Amino acid sequence: MSTTVTSSEQVPQTLVRSKKPQRLGKKVGPYLFLLPATIFMVVFLLYPVCTMLLFSFQQVNVGSLLTGDTPFIGLDNYRTILADASFRSSFVTSAIFTVASIVFQFSIGFALALLFNRRIPLVGMMRGSIMIAWMLPIVVSGTIFKWMLQSDSGIINYVLQSLGMIHSPIRWLADPKIAIWGVIVANIWIGIPFNMSLLLAGLQSISSSLYEAAMVDGANSVQRFFAITLPLMRSTSLTVLMLGLIYTLNVFDLIYVITGGGPVNATEAMPLYAYRLSFQQFDLGSGSATATLMFLLLLVASTIYLFLIRREETA
Repeated sequence: MSTTVTSSEQVPQTLVRSKKPQRLGKKVGPYLFLLPATIFMVVFLLYPVCTMLLFSFQQVNVGSLLTGDTPFIGLDNYRTILADASFRSSFVTSAIFTVASIVFQFSIGFALALLFNRRIPLVGMMRGSIMIAWMLPIVVSGTIFKWMLQSDSGIINYVLQSLGMIHSPIRWLADPKIAIWGVIVANIWIGIPFNMSLLLAGLQSISSSLYEAAMVDGANSVQRFFAITLPLMRSTSLTVLMLGLIYTLNVFDLIYVITGGGPVNATEAMPLYAYRLSFQQFDLGSGSATATLMFLLLLVASTIYLFLIRREETA
């Protein structure tokens, strides 16, 4: 006796077969969206970092890089740069540049954030005008400050002489003793809007009811600042300071445009020192060792930051 299979019996089997690719697509699909970003991170972040770490333990120059003959020399590159007086000078320069920039950027940015957190006329326009410093390309900002700080034709010397504050032009970028401060001023000007915007976002997240309750209790503005604003801004402040440290320690383009590391290497920070070793002296091993030490410094700072943030969140 023969049996016939109706179309109604075939449909469920077809649906079961079609569900398998759909389930597979639902599982694999989200990862396909991550694939471009993953490839980008591997090619432009992971591979360069691994290559830098490898080169720091090898004797690498242009010739050996082309021939592939890069012998392993252990910690010799690190011993070489640590014994170099130029490296120690660049470390001190980076420390002065980073600390001074962060202190003034954060302080002025916090003050502006407190100002713009108030309801004052034209607050949006003033906030937008300050953000221009952050929106301009670094090369443009550096060129502007280089012109302003010129000894003979710079506008800063012209204003100071017009006001009678100085009698002869100051060699802002030609004097090794003060050249670093001209670069610091430029970096502070660039970083203030970034600090201000992040700190302003943190201030706006504080509930106004806390300030109203403090005013009812008779607290003045100074007491409200130290009792409410500063404690509640601690996490935001740590984040801003950490981001400022990462950015400032790695500043290369601004210093290169304004002074090129001069005069007499007075403004040669660690990124410029690594650049000189790698692309002017073609000692890629020592240059990679310098970059690795910078990476380790930032890694230690990031670890401290994560510890402080975790303690702040659990407090």
